[in-house]
Amino acid sequence: MKYLHTMIRVRDLDRAVAFFGVLGLVEVRRRDAPTGRFTLVFLATEPGAPEIELTHNWDQAEPYTEGRNFGHLAYEVDDVYDACARLAAAGVTIARPPRDGRMAFVRSPDNISIELLQRGDALAPAEPWASMPNTGTW
Repeated sequence: MKYLHTMIRVRDLDRAVAFFGVLGLVEVRRRDAPTGRFTLVFLATEPGAPEIELTHNWDQAEPYTEGRNFGHLAYEVDDVYDACARLAAAGVTIARPPRDGRMAFVRSPDNISIELLQRGDALAPAEPWASMPNTGTW
């Protein structure tokens, strides 16, 4: 068996693609289905890596309900502090800062929780992250 992708539904495709681009994912393929009135965009850290499928239903006007039973997506990063700084500079709220130098959470524009995990050992605690409180849910 081979893991292929995780699908999430998004209302604003451009905004979602931009968010995951700041996170470090690139678009590997896209498919428009005019008869079904939807677009699929597949993103990955690089071609051939596990993917996220963004499904944009063209006629969806209302926000999708949040299902905490979905859980979260998780990515290993080279430097959790740098990743959070890059996301914050792009306007992303750091919901659970990496106070421990190991783990942080952010949310996509469609409120999908994204966990960022430090590759290898945890980094030494550093400001502003060490004293930053949680914001919202994650």
